Amino acid sequence: MQAQMLAPAAVLVAWSIVMLFWMAGTRLPAMKRASGGGLGGAKPGGRGQDLEGVLDDKVNWKAHNYMHLMEQPTLFYAASVIIAIMGASSLDMVLAWAYVALRIVHSIWQATINVVSVRFVLFLLSSLALVYLAVRAIALTLFNDPGAFPQ
Repeated sequence: MQAQMLAPAAVLVAWSIVMLFWMAGTRLPAMKRASGGGLGGAKPGGRGQDLEGVLDDKVNWKAHNYMHLMEQPTLFYAASVIIAIMGASSLDMVLAWAYVALRIVHSIWQATINVVSVRFVLFLLSSLALVYLAVRAIALTLFNDPGAFPQ
């Protein structure tokens, strides 16, 4: 089951790349319209945050989500690898897939509708799955006891 534990992480990596292209596909044309020169018109040393208030909010939502995928999921990747090495249970697999599914739904929601109350619930649910995975990784390594949580 070790290799299968890595599958959700691989899917989240692929989803992050999808969001990268979605962000670029909306942001670059918007930059061209806003500045008349696209990337060529950007000031030296400029950062994505500089586009807040310049580009339409709906365009920036994709960039916000892409950045979110570079933050908390890094903890998910680490926990997934630890659990895969130490021996994943069926519950580990279910919660890893739940985390990934919730993050994908969160991405689509944030990039399109972006009602914060719904986005928060999606974030909270995915975070609870991540907390379980983090505790499970600790139990498997610190106590080296795969039975510390039910299979």
